[in-house]
Amino acid sequence: MANNLLAGKVGIISGALNEHSIAWKVAQRAHAEGARFVLTNAPLAMRMGEINKLSEECNAPIIPADATSTEELEALFSGAQEQLGGKIDFVLHSIGMSANIRKKKHYGELDYKFFNQTIDVSAMSFHKMMAVAEKQDAMNEWGSIVALSYIAAQRAFLDYTDMTQAKAMLESIARSYGQRFGKLKKVRVNTVSQSPTKTTAGTGITGFDAFYNFADMMSPLGNAPAEACADYCISLFSDLTRYVTMQNLMHDGGFSTTGISAEIVDMMTKAAGVSEQ
Repeated sequence: MANNLLAGKVGIISGALNEHSIAWKVAQRAHAEGARFVLTNAPLAMRMGEINKLSEECNAPIIPADATSTEELEALFSGAQEQLGGKIDFVLHSIGMSANIRKKKHYGELDYKFFNQTIDVSAMSFHKMMAVAEKQDAMNEWGSIVALSYIAAQRAFLDYTDMTQAKAMLESIARSYGQRFGKLKKVRVNTVSQSPTKTTAGTGITGFDAFYNFADMMSPLGNAPAEACADYCISLFSDLTRYVTMQNLMHDGGFSTTGISAEIVDMMTKAAGVSEQ
């Protein structure tokens, strides 16, 4: 149910590839809540995805931009302000890529050229985005910038390889730029650490289905779906969270603070062939 939480607000939403993307769900919810926004993605991702369909649904213009290019980000922010008729109220950074994961390289054999690309695309782009916004004075006071993260920033997970370091850097950038942007413009900067989600990127990780099911059994509320993550992002874009900044916010059904669940104990007991006394 829509509540006009973003009525009158304008923004930029990056990373919507197809209907499975969290960014896609965020765009749909932002539109329902009264926001106007520009969609953006890298040209290659746009060719692979269905962003034109989302653009029509949300009446949102598209400005292609490679988030690793300062020049293209400058064109994105200036173009967005021109299209939307003023400064920006919210930004979603939903960008991540690892060629090492795509090529199924384990952690001990990472290609360092790919590693640098992972950091640049998945984390440094967040800093570049905010630096451009600052230089252009593109953000309204009390604006909100959100990036999507994952608990692998704090814990070791098999097969997440160099994305682990990228997410840790992403969260660190949010804290550092959150302090700076808060002082400059009252802009808040946060990351949302989402449950494993069946997006195009997520399902490309080796063993994803097994871990997805494990996390679901571990979480008291179960895995948070993409639609619920979109709701959370909308709350962070809204005026209801004006004093939340520099936080990594866990949106994982309780997974991050659960030691072990009854379901996992039961499964391990049955697997070991141990009968309860």
